[in-house]
Amino acid sequence: MTAPIPYIAHFDLDSFFVSVEIKNNPSLKGKPVVVGGYERGVVAACSYEARKFGIQSAMPMKKAMQMCPQLIVTNASRDQYSKYSRWVTDIIAAKVPLFEKASIDEFYIDLSGLDKFFGVSKYARELRQHIIDETGLPISCGVSSARFISKMATNEAKPNGYLEIPHGRETDFLWPLGIEKINGVGVQTEQQLKSFGIYTIEDLAKTPIELLKKIAGKWGESLWHKAHGRGSAEITTDWEQKSMSHENTFEKDSTDTDFINKELVHLTEKTAHALREDEKMTGCVTLKIRYSDFETTTRQDTVDYTALDDVLIAKAKDLFKKTWQEGRPVRLIGVRFSQLIPISMQMSLFENNIEKLSLYKAVDDIKERFGKGVVKKAVNTTFDKNEKQRLKS
Repeated sequence: MTAPIPYIAHFDLDSFFVSVEIKNNPSLKGKPVVVGGYERGVVAACSYEARKFGIQSAMPMKKAMQMCPQLIVTNASRDQYSKYSRWVTDIIAAKVPLFEKASIDEFYIDLSGLDKFFGVSKYARELRQHIIDETGLPISCGVSSARFISKMATNEAKPNGYLEIPHGRETDFLWPLGIEKINGVGVQTEQQLKSFGIYTIEDLAKTPIELLKKIAGKWGESLWHKAHGRGSAEITTDWEQKSMSHENTFEKDSTDTDFINKELVHLTEKTAHALREDEKMTGCVTLKIRYSDFETTTRQDTVDYTALDDVLIAKAKDLFKKTWQEGRPVRLIGVRFSQLIPISMQMSLFENNIEKLSLYKAVDDIKERFGKGVVKKAVNTTFDKNEKQRLKS
């Protein structure tokens, strides 16, 4: 049986955070808008009108405001980003059999085989329009035979456009583009390649592979293959099933809320540490309680995508308060994070978040160097009086 011709669609919500802000406040449309922290913060996302002033993501907010005095800085809809991301995810999940959520605002979809039934172009265009009609958010789409080409096509289609690269025409699309258009080619690699007279992807394709290996190592070989239009069409379909968890069986069954809470905080911190090590955020927290008679109860709830201890600890404690049957001895407690996606610029949206993330990563580094028991939180290890009273009431 002949394998179907690969068709990979890449969907990317345009200026996602800004688009959500405009959706919730239409008066911002057509204006230079950035999302991020004020004063000492950074630009997490910017409208196309703001980009005309040279403003870019990750730029210090102070500099951005100097470049555009009329700049509008907002983060009023920050609690809506995860909601809209899940909304688009649900729409895609209902329409296609195989897809991968690559980030909070980016998706890869396997449309291979649909050319025999619906027509790939028609199906991708209709799905894109359906997302726009349902959510009111702009979204761009690229379709080709490989992941990296589809992503590049999406970038060329922006804003709010569609671009398909027909099979056999990959190099026609790629070769006129500059080498910096290839995903993963940073400033350093770009400068290295240009020092050898390699400016376009066509230059890259016509450079001996051995020379590229000398310039950029294994990455040079990968670049050579990409320049010839060869890339992976694989979709990771188990992204939603992937999770991280830790649990602990007590030496002695316990009803001591302070003790249980201390263990809960420890498990949450441990799992959050693993989350950051893998450069991931979670969108769902699950609590597991096993009682002395081995009856096991689980409860889960969604959270705004995060990798921050304090947010995850608060959610875990809330789940415990809603789940635990007071006075019933606990044998085991566990915490699991699921709906994992790569850490994105969202972590830098607000001044306190980027400082928290930096602090947690610094603590992670200390634990890795000197042992996990060397640093422990001095807060959140016990229930306060109000929490105890709530459990008793």
